Amino acid sequence: QVQFVESGGGLVQAGGSLRLSCVASGIGPTFRTNFRGWYRQAPGKQRELVARISDRGAANYADSVQGRFTISRDTATKTTYLQMNNLKPEDTATYYCNVLRGTGAAQGVWFPWGQGTQVTVSS
Repeated sequence: QVQFVESGGGLVQAGGSLRLSCVASGIGPTFRTNFRGWYRQAPGKQRELVARISDRGAANYADSVQGRFTISRDTATKTTYLQMNNLKPEDTATYYCNVLRGTGAAQGVWFPWGQGTQVTVSS
């Protein structure tokens, strides 16, 4: 059974930083080369992909977080990180990780969502 455990969220003032972690368990080696992604969902909004990373470390970001967020991946520990700097109130959301079916958000994800970790940015 695949499980994601996200952590590292919290309450931070605008301009602050947080580092999120996502530990995955139960994912077989078949998915080693799939992109890992960080998503977020704000109240009343759809879940969106904010960052993705390949098994070789190639990363892409949503325009809204480009230059502020950095995704990284430790394949040995099956952990994906999201370093978030210069946080803004509009970054407030619950953040989730998952394994992408393809190279972008349109193809969806492979596994059920975890509990996520809440990020709240005050102005």
